[in-house]
Amino acid sequence: METTATIDDFNRIDIRVGTVLDAVPLEGARKPALRLEIDLGPEIGVKRSSAQLTVHYPADRLIGRQVLCVVNFPPRRIAGVESEVLTLGLPDANGDVVLIRPDFAVPNGGRMF
Repeated sequence: METTATIDDFNRIDIRVGTVLDAVPLEGARKPALRLEIDLGPEIGVKRSSAQLTVHYPADRLIGRQVLCVVNFPPRRIAGVESEVLTLGLPDANGDVVLIRPDFAVPNGGRMF
């Protein structure tokens, strides 16, 4: 079943860019995952996210990388950690996450439109 979204639907989703400050393995997760701390700029601040990124991204290689995050979903508790934002990615041919990121450095907190 296909549904049609409107620009108003899209505008309700607040997607911002941030820089990963820290990334560590998320102990207790059912599937291998990382706990990220992401600087989303002065308006939003530093937020936590858990993401199943371990196939393509060793934790230490994520630090300093810019990522896109949904910042207005309610927090979720994952493996004992509150995930405050949803880090966005796309599945590769095997279903493993590939991060969505800007081609060039942009200010943290910038909103996608």
